[in-house]
Amino acid sequence: MQTLSPISPDQNSTPRAFDATHFLGLAPFLRMSIAGDECTQIAQELVKRAEQNPDDAVLWMNLSTVMQCLQCTDLGLTIQNQALAMQQVYTLRAAQQPARLRLLMLMVPGTLSANVPLDCLLENSDIELIYYYITPEAPFESPIPEHDLLMIGISATTENLFLLQQLESITNQWPVPVINAPQHIPSSERHTASRVLQNKPGLTIAQAHPVTFSTLAAVAAGQITLRDALPDSDFPIILRPAGSHGGHGLEKITSQDELAGYLTRVKVEDYFLSRFIDYSNEDGQFRKYRISLIDGVPYACHMAISSHWMVHYVNASMYEDPKKREEEAAFLDHFQDFADRHQQALKAIYDTTQLDYLGIDCSETPEGTLLVFEIDPAMVVHAMDLEEMFPHKQIHMNKVKTACRDLLLSRAFAHTDTSDDALKGQK
Repeated sequence: MQTLSPISPDQNSTPRAFDATHFLGLAPFLRMSIAGDECTQIAQELVKRAEQNPDDAVLWMNLSTVMQCLQCTDLGLTIQNQALAMQQVYTLRAAQQPARLRLLMLMVPGTLSANVPLDCLLENSDIELIYYYITPEAPFESPIPEHDLLMIGISATTENLFLLQQLESITNQWPVPVINAPQHIPSSERHTASRVLQNKPGLTIAQAHPVTFSTLAAVAAGQITLRDALPDSDFPIILRPAGSHGGHGLEKITSQDELAGYLTRVKVEDYFLSRFIDYSNEDGQFRKYRISLIDGVPYACHMAISSHWMVHYVNASMYEDPKKREEEAAFLDHFQDFADRHQQALKAIYDTTQLDYLGIDCSETPEGTLLVFEIDPAMVVHAMDLEEMFPHKQIHMNKVKTACRDLLLSRAFAHTDTSDDALKGQK
């Protein structure tokens, strides 16, 4: 059996080769990307194998993930559709055998941000992940594999809302416990979250207001004012195309002229508009934190520091600047202070969404409240940064990984114990 280049499933374990004829998920390719390998050689090898085995859906699905990691999104989605036309179910075997738990994850076709990338937290674990891809037109065409626990791995985009409504009635009768029940997921959609989290104690979030191109064009042309379009609004504002992710088309607009220029570059029918909140510190830097909320308990994942208001970890010079990494280490080491300080706000997020597993991107306002940018179960959370450069991260990310595993096992075993007790009562 041929194998590709060795990839370590965990940087603290012995490297092992992987077999690309098995479904691999996102984690090994993301690990390669973080390490600076663009996966080009693997993509070429997978193309060759897929051409030799055109009916192998798993090969095509792996190739789809690689292509998306290489930013060839359209091609990746085309390949994904080809794979899903052949097969709806893909099993990611547990690294540790025998598997202790079989988790069935309901997923949707789409980009890497369309579903919860839980495999990035469960590398080298004893949990088997079964990905079942569904659509509103064909929710369950294939037989449902045996499993111990169900997780709705679908993100809360506008396109997915109808499917989530369909799943609500179905999963109410599901024979095993459900993680992230479908009726709760829509509360994490960007527009909805900005509304339902308004006026929560200790929490600040800029409400996202839907606005059309024609309305913004009228503001840019001076036919109406921004306040006419949206009461109590004034520059600067944040604009993004409706349905966009990853900061695509997201810009701060400070004037009517800037708005006109934005509309020539980013021309769509619908946008979200929100007020800009200056969250810079006294040194002029912006700090953004990523937190996992697992069974209501917050865990620190990373902190990024940037001179730009739109902070992404990969372009915040965290890899180049040791002083920034030192500050991140201090944040992680003293995260409990942060969590205690924002206990009310974090509890409000959990109580409002009722999601078992959720990612939060946030900061702090100058007034000391928790400033929430986005909540999303599908945020990428991983422990793949090189330990030589980030020696502080592994101990904290292991807490996240352990909490995730414990959540899954406790829910599944609690159900098993309850079922066993019920059977004993019937005897």
